[in-house]
Amino acid sequence: MAGEECAIAILLQALQGLAPKDFQEFKMKLSEVRVEGGWNISKDLLAKATHPCALASYMSENYSEDAAMDIAIGLFEEMNQKHFAEKLLDEKVKEYKRKYRKHVVQEFLRYKEVTSCLGENLSISSRYTGLTIVRKPRSSRGGEHEAVGTSRGCANADNGPAAITVTEQTLFKPEEDGQTPQVVVLVGAPGMGKTMTVRKVMVEWVEGTCYTQFDYIFCIDCKDTAFTKEVSVADLLSKCCPHGRTPPGKILGDQKKILFIFDGFEALGFSLVQPEDELSSDPREVKPLETTLMSLLKKTVLPESSLLITTRPTALQSLGRCLESEYYAEIVGFSAAMREEYFHRYFETDNKADMAFRFARGNKILYSLCIIPIMSWTVCTSLEQELYKKKNLIECSKATTWISMFYLSRLMMCRGRNNPQDLQCFLRKLCSLAADGIWKHKVLFEEKEIKDRGLGQPDLLPLFLNEKISKKGVDHGNIYSFTHLHLQEFFAAMFYVLEDDEEPVGDLGALVKNVNMLLESYSKSRKDLNLTVQFLFGLVSQKSIEYADEIIGCRISPQAKEDMLRWLQGRNRGISHSSQGLKVSELDTFHFLFEMNEKSFVQSALDSFTDIDLQDVKLTLYDQMALSFCIRQWAGLGCITLRGCSFDQQDPGEQPAASAPRSSASGASGRLRPLVERQQEELHSPIHLLCQALRHPSSNLRVLRLQWCGLSESCCAELAALLAEHPSLARLELGDGALGDGGVRLLCEGLQRPSCHLRVLRLWYSRLTSACCEDLATVLGTSPSLEELDLSFSEGLRDAGVQLLCEGLQHRACQLQTLRLGSCRLTGACCRALAARLVESPRLTCLDLSDNELGAEGVLQLCQQLRHPTCPLKALGLSTSGLNEEALQELAALRELKPHLKIGYLLEQDTPQSAAMARLPFHRGVVPGVGGPGGRKALPSSTRAPCNNRSHF
Repeated sequence: MAGEECAIAILLQALQGLAPKDFQEFKMKLSEVRVEGGWNISKDLLAKATHPCALASYMSENYSEDAAMDIAIGLFEEMNQKHFAEKLLDEKVKEYKRKYRKHVVQEFLRYKEVTSCLGENLSISSRYTGLTIVRKPRSSRGGEHEAVGTSRGCANADNGPAAITVTEQTLFKPEEDGQTPQVVVLVGAPGMGKTMTVRKVMVEWVEGTCYTQFDYIFCIDCKDTAFTKEVSVADLLSKCCPHGRTPPGKILGDQKKILFIFDGFEALGFSLVQPEDELSSDPREVKPLETTLMSLLKKTVLPESSLLITTRPTALQSLGRCLESEYYAEIVGFSAAMREEYFHRYFETDNKADMAFRFARGNKILYSLCIIPIMSWTVCTSLEQELYKKKNLIECSKATTWISMFYLSRLMMCRGRNNPQDLQCFLRKLCSLAADGIWKHKVLFEEKEIKDRGLGQPDLLPLFLNEKISKKGVDHGNIYSFTHLHLQEFFAAMFYVLEDDEEPVGDLGALVKNVNMLLESYSKSRKDLNLTVQFLFGLVSQKSIEYADEIIGCRISPQAKEDMLRWLQGRNRGISHSSQGLKVSELDTFHFLFEMNEKSFVQSALDSFTDIDLQDVKLTLYDQMALSFCIRQWAGLGCITLRGCSFDQQDPGEQPAASAPRSSASGASGRLRPLVERQQEELHSPIHLLCQALRHPSSNLRVLRLQWCGLSESCCAELAALLAEHPSLARLELGDGALGDGGVRLLCEGLQRPSCHLRVLRLWYSRLTSACCEDLATVLGTSPSLEELDLSFSEGLRDAGVQLLCEGLQHRACQLQTLRLGSCRLTGACCRALAARLVESPRLTCLDLSDNELGAEGVLQLCQQLRHPTCPLKALGLSTSGLNEEALQELAALRELKPHLKIGYLLEQDTPQSAAMARLPFHRGVVPGVGGPGGRKALPSSTRAPCNNRSHF
């Protein structure tokens, strides 16, 4: 309304500026005007309008604003009053620009997602996340061989000027030589975010944050335009304008201020080869759609305007023939920082975004796929549904296969389900191509192979394969690749389980649907088939079979399930030693079972196994989820051994994404805190998932070994709770330099619970000092079940710690039978207290003091008590190196007195794996108890046999 008042005010000023004679002439000409479909001012009213104010008022009442301005401009031009006509035209253009910008906001600011609620529209400003875009100029000759494809095609181009990274705001950024692109082709595979980028460009232009060099940006949706037969440039623009009105001619006159955007150019689907003499130079000339578009591309019409064309790679070849000096920009997806930002834009709260992002980043396959924007959307949509049902994702059943199936269903939505047989046939051929490529380590496919396999269907092929022009030239055909390697592996797995209704068409090669061959090849040598096998397990789950049939429209056969079950059982049986319980020592077993996510199948697969034995594995969050899921279904699991394993809660090798620069328009400023900080606030201890699974009522675990696993104090709190709640757990072995006194105190809280039935506690290399020994002494005096305590390699324990432990040993309730204090830097000062306990503790039968420098006096004190007839000790661990003759003779005499008493070097050596070495608490480059200066040698490569200087008496 304000704009209309302003326009009438300008009209009034023009009328007031007319001389009386000219004013009368204007009224006379106005009386002859006939407005089609509108009212005309009667002669009586015109006769009454003796003043410009009255005439302007009558014109406002009888005509629309646009009609009043057009009539006045026309009359002024007839009267040769060009000054007033120009002034009104300027005002009309200004008002049109205001209305057009308002129209752009209405059209582009908000949009509706497939999964959004009825009537719910999302804001592009709150959802859009910046993309990684690389731009490379074409050669001046426009050689097709330099056109980019997708999936890093632009970034990896070998010839010509180097690619530069741009954003949606800087697509028309000048080159170093000052040359500004006039034509930019934005290339991206389906789901890469081309249309969302166009929306963002339109909105930011209206907001004045980018593209301010243009007065107008007209966005033409090629999908809607493709059915138009004849059209002019002005007609194309009118479809972009409010009420479909053609913009004023003056707008088209300032060509440099106009940017045309053609979104989805591949949808036009026709050849752009047009005779030069048929092209148009008049923006109002009506021509066939192909000719009008070619006129814009070839710059025969509005040659100084700029063009932004978004397209899939399929249209690059035809575009390359008609564009000159164009620049190619390729969307290569989300960076690590962008992925995290997208998750925070998608979810309503930081808490949900953090949980979802941790889940995705813990699954390295999903996290890699999230480079593709539509896959990030797929993952977020799937996890949002999961969070709607649960408060967290700890037991999330959305495995990689299911989310990939969901992604496939999104791709198929645009096509409909009119011909399910056609889709089934196409998928079989596509999956055969994928599988053949995986077997041959092949990711690029020539056009001839695509056609030979019957995949040349323009409505389906671009959804799954990227197309780029061969470096050999157009004559050699195009090159195709799957959007992502992991998607090729997904379709390769689908090849083995898709049902066949007919004989294959075309030359599909010699590849046979033999699941056993795939599984055995993976076991023997082809570890690169890991993800294909993982997808295979996910595809044959009942949930995937039903989803594929009901939602996607293709049928998956479950027949391979039995073969897969036998393979799992036989594979792990071959790894186990016959003298031990059958053990699972490959992490991928748990991923395969988790991918299928069927409890009965897990139980059948693991029923004959009793142990888990994993070494030197970095357990991501997703690894832990897979392991925990299997443990909950595994009633026969008796022993878990994890050596040199770490429990990561974020993706290894990735820096916290929040540390990367963020756009101030992201909505994240002041909202997104660093990921590490949020994790510290919200995450449980690293072993929370493992301990939670072991608390399952069906768990019968007896032995838990966590050695060199970087355990923290928070881990000890989890273990303490587990000890108090797990009645069958009899042995706990922890070997780690990070526990410390605080961690041991937490463990002691669980050990003192009446429900704790632990019999053996081994704490090696745990940075213990005497400060925690009082708590351990309390446990010794109260625990009704603890029979063995092993604190070997606790160099900080020293004599003071031993004296405190002895106070616990003297309690009548103490059940301890074995105390191991090897390599704890003990001296003879602790021997008096220990000697006293040898007689007073009737159950203590083994005392290991190996690799301690007790000295002759300390050894003699022990021997004196050992001679006592009531002393129950049956084994004494000692290092004899450095003892004098008197001490050695006393030991020999004791051996004759008590031949059943074993005296010698008893210290066991469970050597840490190389990956765990850096976490050990040693600063001299040696390990206690293995010789060298002061009785310490370099770390051996394997478990040692007793050395010569450690005599057995």
